[in-house]
Amino acid sequence: MWDARSESAPRFLMPSVESQGIRIFFEDFGSGLPVVLGHSFLCSGEMWAPQVGALAERCRVVNVDSRGHGRSGHADGPFTLYDLVADVVAVLDHLHIDRAVWAGLSIGGMVALRAALAAPDRVSALVLLDTHAGAETPYKKLKYRAMALGTKALGIRPFLPAILPLMFGRTTRQTKPALVDEWRAKFALVHVPSMIHAIGALICRDSVVQRLPEVQAPSLVIVGEQDVSLPPAYSSEIAAGLRSSSLLEVPASGHLAALEQPEVVTAAMLRFLDSLPR
Repeated sequence: MWDARSESAPRFLMPSVESQGIRIFFEDFGSGLPVVLGHSFLCSGEMWAPQVGALAERCRVVNVDSRGHGRSGHADGPFTLYDLVADVVAVLDHLHIDRAVWAGLSIGGMVALRAALAAPDRVSALVLLDTHAGAETPYKKLKYRAMALGTKALGIRPFLPAILPLMFGRTTRQTKPALVDEWRAKFALVHVPSMIHAIGALICRDSVVQRLPEVQAPSLVIVGEQDVSLPPAYSSEIAAGLRSSSLLEVPASGHLAALEQPEVVTAAMLRFLDSLPR
C-alpha cells in the first residue's frame, strides 16, 4: 500500500505556480498516467485524501487547490469557470504535462467539462463526480445571491446548518458524524471574499449541455444517489450527452461522494483508469 512516509513512496511535492496573478498550489504524487484532481466548492485538494494513495500507486496525481481555496491565493476579484481551467492548465504547463485525465467533483467537474471543450488537446479522459453541465437555475441563483450577501455580513458559520445537508447525504449525516463535523470545521475557515467570487462563477456559468457530443474524451460519470445539491438526473444527462461514457450511482452517498463512500469511488476510478490506453 502506498505510504507518503515510506522512502520508496512516490515523489511528494507541494509547489505553486502563478496564474492570472494568483498563486495556485498543488500536490504532485507518483508517476505514470497524469491525473489532475479538482475539488468541490468550499473544499480543497484535501477532499481527495481517500483516493490519492491508491491512485498514486498507478498514476501521476496532480491535486490542485482552486483559487481562493485551500493553500492557493485568495481570489481578489470575479472569475469564471474558464479562469479555473486556465489555472489548471498553468499547473500542467509548469509540470510539462501535455495531456491528463481531468477528474472533478461539483465545480471541479464543471471545470473539467469546460476544459474538454475549450482545450481538448489537454484532456485525455474525464471523471465527473456530482456535477452539472447546465447553467444555474433561477431559484438557485436567488439562493446563492442571498447566501453571498449573508456571508458577507455575518460570515459563513450561521449558514453551516443549511450547507451541510447540501454537501453530505442523509446516510452520511446519520452514520458518520465525525466526518461531517471535521468538514464543518473546514468549511468555517473558508475565505469569505473568495467564496463569494466562487459563487459568482457558479451563478454566471454557461450551459454546455448542447455541446456534450463534442467531447471526444472517454468519460466516467459518478453521482451520489442522495445528492440533493446536484441530483443524479444531472449526471444522467451528462452521461447521455457524452459520446463515450459510463454512469455510476453511488448508494448511501450525497454530494461529496469521494468522501462519503471513498472505497466505492476509488475502485470505480481505478477500474476506469486501468481501461485507458497508456
